Amino acid sequence: MLKAMTTQRLNLHLVSDATGETLNAIARATVSQFEHVQIIYHRWSLIRTRAQLHRVLEGIQAEPGPVLTSMMDRAIRAELDAFCHRSRVPILHVLDPVIALLQKELGEPAVARPGRQYVLDADYFRRIDAMHFVLAHDDGQALQSIGEADVCLVGVSRSSKTPTCFYLANRGVKAANVPLVPGLPLPEVLNNPPFPVIGLTLEPRALIEIRRHRLRMIAGSTSTQDTSGYIDEEAVKEELLWARRLCASRGWPVVDVTRRSIEETAATVLQLLEAWQKRRAKAAAGKEKHA
Repeated sequence: MLKAMTTQRLNLHLVSDATGETLNAIARATVSQFEHVQIIYHRWSLIRTRAQLHRVLEGIQAEPGPVLTSMMDRAIRAELDAFCHRSRVPILHVLDPVIALLQKELGEPAVARPGRQYVLDADYFRRIDAMHFVLAHDDGQALQSIGEADVCLVGVSRSSKTPTCFYLANRGVKAANVPLVPGLPLPEVLNNPPFPVIGLTLEPRALIEIRRHRLRMIAGSTSTQDTSGYIDEEAVKEELLWARRLCASRGWPVVDVTRRSIEETAATVLQLLEAWQKRRAKAAAGKEKHA
């Protein structure tokens, strides 16, 4: 018989000269592949001086464990490397392989400047504008300016429209969302939308659980009773079927979010948006050619 694997405890130090989001993403993606481990994360962000680094070194010495780092400053990197070597602590500079590859292909050395991806450039302000747009156009609001959207998400209540829109905004996408409610007419702009419309749906039981949790949060009680059909299984099934048929009748693609994270849903929306943009550009080029 195979012995049951015991859970291992591991300190993991993430040392960054910027926000640390890159390291967090890498750590989440890799650690998720191991089932029998308890990771104790030690996040050290915005480390840009020797004084700040010394706090990190003290932390690593107190709770030894592998170090993942994205440090760019050569002097601080050297001191961190030397400390880890003396302490026999494994260290990995996660950006080095990619930088080395690009330097070879481009024939240009990297500038090694901390936090350069966070400069206040046009892309940064585009993300900020997108965030403001999502706030203003959440849940069918500000319909008079919804035509400025890059994409519009539709779906029944609690189908992850709002969080998906916020994630898209962080990618610079102006995303509006409109609820689908049986018996209520759709906004006029959706009859001939100047942007792609994408439906979000999920399985009835998953939706009921999300809605029930929402009702508990509002009422502060687990005994909340609903008489509107909001969490009635048959009513929810009919509501979801109606929404799917509505999307199908208008040719709107539908994404099932039941087993998708917000990140995965947003990635699918971005793929559909890109495909829509390509079709539109192709059609415009065809018109110009025959003009």
